[in-house]
Amino acid sequence: MKKTKLATIVLVIAMMVSSLAACGSADDQTNADPVGTEAPSTAEVTPDVDEGDTSVAPAVTEAPAPVNTEVSTPAAAPSIDFEDGNYAFAAVDTGRGGADNSVLELVDFNGSKALKATNVDGKNMFVAFNLSALLGEKTADVKEIRIDLGTENADKFASSSGRLYCMTGEDNKEVKANEWSVYIETSNPKTAKFDVSGAGFIGNGENYIVLSKETDNSKTTPSNLLIDNIAFLDANGATIEADTSAEFGNPAGFAAVNDRSNLFALTKVVDWEGYAVSAGAWAQAGVPFTDKVLEALVPGSVIEIEYTSDSGNMWIVMNESAAGWMRVGVGDADGSGQQYAYVNGKKNIAQVTFEQIAAQCGDDVSTWGSQIQCESDGAWSVTSVKVGQKAPAYALTHAVDFEGYQVSAGAWAQAGIPMTDAVIAALVPGSVVEISYKSDTGNMWIVMNEAQAGWMRVGVGDADGSGQGYAVCDGSKAYVTYEDLAAYCGEDVSTWGSTMQCESDGEWEVYGIRVGKGDSFTAVNSHIDLGASVSAGAWAQAGVDLTEDQIAALVPGSVIDAEYTSETGELWLVFPAAEQGWTRVGVGDYDGSGQGYSKFDGRHCQVTFEDIAEILGDDTSKWGTMIQFEASSAWSVTSASIGFVK
Repeated sequence: MKKTKLATIVLVIAMMVSSLAACGSADDQTNADPVGTEAPSTAEVTPDVDEGDTSVAPAVTEAPAPVNTEVSTPAAAPSIDFEDGNYAFAAVDTGRGGADNSVLELVDFNGSKALKATNVDGKNMFVAFNLSALLGEKTADVKEIRIDLGTENADKFASSSGRLYCMTGEDNKEVKANEWSVYIETSNPKTAKFDVSGAGFIGNGENYIVLSKETDNSKTTPSNLLIDNIAFLDANGATIEADTSAEFGNPAGFAAVNDRSNLFALTKVVDWEGYAVSAGAWAQAGVPFTDKVLEALVPGSVIEIEYTSDSGNMWIVMNESAAGWMRVGVGDADGSGQQYAYVNGKKNIAQVTFEQIAAQCGDDVSTWGSQIQCESDGAWSVTSVKVGQKAPAYALTHAVDFEGYQVSAGAWAQAGIPMTDAVIAALVPGSVVEISYKSDTGNMWIVMNEAQAGWMRVGVGDADGSGQGYAVCDGSKAYVTYEDLAAYCGEDVSTWGSTMQCESDGEWEVYGIRVGKGDSFTAVNSHIDLGASVSAGAWAQAGVDLTEDQIAALVPGSVIDAEYTSETGELWLVFPAAEQGWTRVGVGDYDGSGQGYSKFDGRHCQVTFEDIAEILGDDTSKWGTMIQFEASSAWSVTSASIGFVK
C-alpha cells in the first residue's frame, strides 16, 4: 500500500514538471515548512516508506499533515516496549539545574503501553535509564538508540524538543547525543534516532542515558513526555535484548531525586572528607574528625548524613565522649525515647543538630572524643557526611518567572539579563530570588553590576575572601533574599540597576530564576501518618477523617505535611466540618480571598498549626474531624501526616 501511494505521488509530480518549468527552474523553488513552528532538530524520523525503496521524491510544498496517529516502525524490534509493566530501570534526574520533579507512570498511549513523565512545576524534564543494568556487558555494543517520543498538551500547536545525554566510561563522563523534537499537531509521536557510536559505553561500568525535554513553546501548561519502544542497536543494526526486570540503582555520578523534606537547608557547608563507612544492624563505624569539621561544629550547625539502611533509620554514636558512650538521634529505636534525628521522606538523608549532641555530651566539642560514628537498626551504608549552618528551606509562593533567564559562564565570570517589570515589582521586603542552576563547585550567587552603590557580589559568602553572607545553595537551587540585596544595594530597587547577573567560583549554568514571597518549610523529625492517598479534579476536595490520637497531635509547632502532585503545582487544605463553616486554609489568593499561602514546591506541601489557627482559632475541637485537600487543577496526594519535633 505504501509503495503504491508513493508511486502515485511521483506520477502526479512528473505530470506537473512541464508547467513548473514555465515558472522557473527547480532550484528557484522554496520548500517551506507548512507549519513553520516546529523546533529545529537533528533527530531523524523513520520515513513512511518501505525500507527497501531508495527513490527520493522531488521537493514539494504540501498542505499541513493531519495528526500522526501511527508510530513509525523502527528498523528493528524494540528492546523495551513497557508491555510487561516494568520501568524500575528508569528514574527522574532532578540533580540537573532547572530540573522538574516529574512523576513517572505507565499509561495507554497510541494503542500500547508507554512511560509517561508528568510535568510538575514547569521546569526542564530529565528521565534517566540505567543502560548497564539493562544490558550488562552488551552495553559496550550500543551504537544507536531509537525511541518513540510523544508529548501531551492541551495546546495543539505546542512544540517540544530536547537531547539525549550519554553518561559513559569509568567516570561516567557526559557526552551529548543529537536532539529530538515533537510538534503536536503534525508529528506526535515520532521515532527519534540517536547516533551514540562515539559515546564510549563500557560493558563493566555504570553507564546510563538521560532523555531531556528542554524546550517547550506551549502557551498553556508545560507538556508531559511520553516514551515508548526503546531500541538499543549494535553496529549491525540488530536489537540488543534488555533485562527489563532491572532496577535503576544509583550509578556513579547520578543525582537522585533531591528530597529535602523534613530537613534544614544548609549554608557554609564543609565536606567530611573520607567519610564512607558501612556496618550491620546495631553496629557502629566512623572516621576521625578533620580540622575543618571541628571548626564547623558550632552552635546552629547540623551534621548531614547521606546513607542507605534496611530499616530506613540513621543516627550517630558518640563512642569517646567524656560524658560516656551514647547514641544521639536514636529516638525510641533502642527504647530510650530520646530525641529523633531528622530524616527526609526518601529515608536517604539524616540530620543531627549541634544542639542535639550538646544535650547529651555538653557544648564543648573538645570533650566529644576524636570521632563521630554512625549506626542504624538495619544493615547500613553511609556515602558522605557534611557539616553546615542551619538556613531556611525556602518555599516560594506567588512567584513570578524571570522570563528568558538562561545564561552560563566560566569560573568567576558573570552573565545576566535586564530585569523585567514583573521581577522588579516582585522584589519587595520578604521576597526571595530562586536560581535554578548547576556549577562545578555547587556554589552560586548574584552580582549587581550596575547598582548605584557600586559593583558588588551578594551571597558570595567567603568564596572571594569577603566573608559576607552566604546564598542558600543545594547544588541545584540557590536563594538570595531581598534583605540580602538591600543590605548592599539599598532598599530602593530603582537604584539597583537594570541587570541582575549570576556568578560562581566554578563553571556554571543558570536555567531559570523566580522571585516570590520567601516562606520556608518546617523541619520535623517525627510523624503521625494520616493514611491519605486521595486525588480529585480542579477545585474538588478529598481527604481523611481524623482519629482522636491524630487530633491530639495537632499542637503549636506541628504541621500538616503532604506528598503530592498537581497540574499547576499548588495544594492547600479544606476543613469541611469546621464550627465556623466550610473553610479553606492556605489557599492564598487562588480563590480571591487573599489569605496566606500554604508552603509547597510541587512535590511537598506544608500547612502549619499556626496557619490553621489564624483562620479557625487555636481550639482544635472546633476544626471538625475531617481534613481535605484541594487545588485549582487536577491533583493527587500520595501520603500525608502530622509532623512535629520530638
